[in-house]
Amino acid sequence: MSITQPTRRSFLQGGAAAFGATSLMGTTALAALDPNSFDGRVFHATHYGPFEGVVRDGKLVGLNTIMDIDARPTEMLTTGVMDRTYDKSRINYPMVRKSYLDGWETGDIKPELRGKEEYVRVDWDTAWSLTAKALLDTATNHGNEAIFSSSYGGWSNAGTFRPNVLQGRLMNLIGGCTVTAGDWSAGASQVALPHIIGDMEVYSTQSAWETIRDHCEVFVLVGCDPIKNNRVEYRVADHGMYAHWETIRDSGVKFISINPQKTASDAYLDAEWVQIVPNTDVALFCAMANHVLAEGLEDRAYMAKYTVGADKWIAYVNGEEDGVAKTPEWAAEITGIDAAKIREMAELFAKSNTNIAGAWALQRAQHGEMTHWAIINFAALTGKIGKPGCGVGFSWHYGNGGMPASGKSNPAGLSQGRNFVKTVCPASRITDMLENPGKEVFYNGNTHTYPDVKVVFNAGNNFMSHQQDTNRLIRSLHKVETVVSVDVWWTAATRWCDIVLPAASTLEQDDISSGGTYSNDKVYAMKKMIEPVGESLPDYEIFEGLADTLGLWAQFTDGEDKMYHVKAAYEKSSAAAHTPFDAFWEKGFARQEVPEEARKWTRHGEFFNDPEGAPLHTSSGKIEMFCEDFAKLDIDDMPGMPIWMEKHEYLGNAKEGQLHVVSPHPWFRLHSQMDQSENLRALYKVQGREPVRINTEDAAARGIEDGDLVELYNDRGTVIAGAVVSDEIMPGVVSIYEGAWPQLDSKGRCNSGLVNFLTSTQRSSGVAQATTANTTLCSMRKCEDPEGPNLAYEKPAILEDYDYAAIDYDKIGVDRLYELTEKLYADMGPGEKIYFERCTVCHAPREVTHFTQQQWKGITPSMFPRAGLDEAEAALVTEYLMQNASDAPK
Repeated sequence: MSITQPTRRSFLQGGAAAFGATSLMGTTALAALDPNSFDGRVFHATHYGPFEGVVRDGKLVGLNTIMDIDARPTEMLTTGVMDRTYDKSRINYPMVRKSYLDGWETGDIKPELRGKEEYVRVDWDTAWSLTAKALLDTATNHGNEAIFSSSYGGWSNAGTFRPNVLQGRLMNLIGGCTVTAGDWSAGASQVALPHIIGDMEVYSTQSAWETIRDHCEVFVLVGCDPIKNNRVEYRVADHGMYAHWETIRDSGVKFISINPQKTASDAYLDAEWVQIVPNTDVALFCAMANHVLAEGLEDRAYMAKYTVGADKWIAYVNGEEDGVAKTPEWAAEITGIDAAKIREMAELFAKSNTNIAGAWALQRAQHGEMTHWAIINFAALTGKIGKPGCGVGFSWHYGNGGMPASGKSNPAGLSQGRNFVKTVCPASRITDMLENPGKEVFYNGNTHTYPDVKVVFNAGNNFMSHQQDTNRLIRSLHKVETVVSVDVWWTAATRWCDIVLPAASTLEQDDISSGGTYSNDKVYAMKKMIEPVGESLPDYEIFEGLADTLGLWAQFTDGEDKMYHVKAAYEKSSAAAHTPFDAFWEKGFARQEVPEEARKWTRHGEFFNDPEGAPLHTSSGKIEMFCEDFAKLDIDDMPGMPIWMEKHEYLGNAKEGQLHVVSPHPWFRLHSQMDQSENLRALYKVQGREPVRINTEDAAARGIEDGDLVELYNDRGTVIAGAVVSDEIMPGVVSIYEGAWPQLDSKGRCNSGLVNFLTSTQRSSGVAQATTANTTLCSMRKCEDPEGPNLAYEKPAILEDYDYAAIDYDKIGVDRLYELTEKLYADMGPGEKIYFERCTVCHAPREVTHFTQQQWKGITPSMFPRAGLDEAEAALVTEYLMQNASDAPK
């Protein structure tokens, strides 16, 4: 390490971090509301809502919800946050897998023992040194593309200084790494919809709720469950839409729910439930279109003015191309919906002010790109998109969709900087990448080559629980030399890795956040409440220590402590213009005003009112009912218009006794988060396993009763789950929440119920390469031989006093880093700098070359306002994006 480089140790010894150690754990103004209350209260905010924690003798002993900013807190906040803070699943110390620790110099690390052998408790210097050496060895011997970051998304906590962002900053300081492209949430539609309707849509603001109350007559929920899914937030939940959903319901809007199972939203909104065979929504919307055309209910003038390609899709719907008219009778055989019901809905939707809400779950399927597109085409056929109370929306179930948007900017944290590695892996294709180094894969208009991955680095992400076909993923990891995981708890991502870096929970560090995703009407302080448990460290300090080991402390920190960056992040928000930081930090939150005009905003209203002056960001500037962009690619599973295509496995081709598995978001969890909460598990688990909802007929045919343990199995794996027998799920379908923590028994069955031991790695299409988790068949039987209780929440075997030698710092070879990066660094242009510092696409800053110029044009209208860019800044970023997009002239 160069003696001229400042280090973390010298910084701390100089006392510059003293402010952060003494002034951050203050009380809040809200504590004074109760004159007799204990004053040891600290404001904090989470994915589950804001609250004040009650701290006594340095320990969190309770929490108080705050009605003023979250009137409807959930059990995940009131029970789960307390439970998990001191749960036995906490990772208290740095850990290294025994064979990896023994063989780090010789290379005899036995990767096949991941998930099976003991961990060794080590000190932080050992953990940082082994991690640094693995990164440098890989970059030197195989190139930076052999380092793979699985840390997409940032759902691990609600803060601005999320571990995936901090990891990205550090990785880019050493030259970068291979990253994921797209995501699991909406990977198919986020690629397809910009070409079709000029915007990702799945991460976009929905029409203001008042427009639905005042103008909508029929609201259609297609797989959509906003009452359940809005219990959590990407940033800080405040459950602001719940009362408004009630108002919409009570105003007389009719709700219809098209879904294989009845949902919480159906009950809450008094929706009519229409059962449908999973993955057949395209057939339904084509058949409704066929009936609309037969009855002359289409809006030809609307299509002529606002769409292109309508005639080609109409020809398909009428059977002019293939000789098969897509009639209600045709669709009834596919969807399981009676033809008369299809006609009834078609006429009702066409004749009414209809808004159609499509869930992300619809496109997590084979040919998933087709489903949202079919909904768009039906809405365009009937002339709905852009009219008040009408249209389509694919984010009503996320981020309190429907809340009017403030248009204000949020806190912005550290720049991740430039990633010099351009190789990518579509988010749901990790297993395919690990198995097939050198394979070419087409994604979003470009051909990429899979790298030969030697290091997987996972920070604040549980890829082992959400990647499909988990058994196959476990086998594919045998080819990887090092797996590093930064986590708070012993999740699946830590149980199959080599180096475990224990992170403090958000309650044990300072951060800053905002809420909600679309309203952007509050900025929240995330104050440190208690000291980190065990030897865990805040994420910032974990990466600060790793940066110091690599000789990059000054570059990573800018020579400042975290609180300096927290203050700087706040100053970038609109709230800073009216509320000084100290006042904000004392109170715990600052409001951001929502302009009155936002309450009357209709999605695509500007386009409807002035299609020439406010065109969509598609090739034609209009809604593309037939899209030449896709047609010219000539890819079999991604045609130029939404058509019905049979799935590789669904009820239409199932073998006798097979059932279709759907895996919705959990009620009491955020994906896998909160599964370790013992008190929450007591509310819904069945004999300690994940519940599976089974139709009464299917259960009786197999001798299964409510509360029994059952096995769901196919040729990919077996899971043990607890039966919940119900008439509110259609026959032939079973529903098991995604995100359970896994535990394998001696027969290789998941004794906990993680559904991804059943799901396949089938791609959505050759364009988006997205997940198809909801295209899954399985068989089911009563479990007669469970091997004891579910042990998913117990710590793995740990050797506390294992004798190991200190690592000689010289053997890390830090000097290699300067040779690797010397020729890479160049000053960023102004637009590039603004982009990486302030712009986000859904979850985190993305590599600009992942999208075409047209896609960026469709994304920036929603991205720029959230980033708070003025006209000049937006122009600089646009110039950078256009010059570096995947199809930019070279």
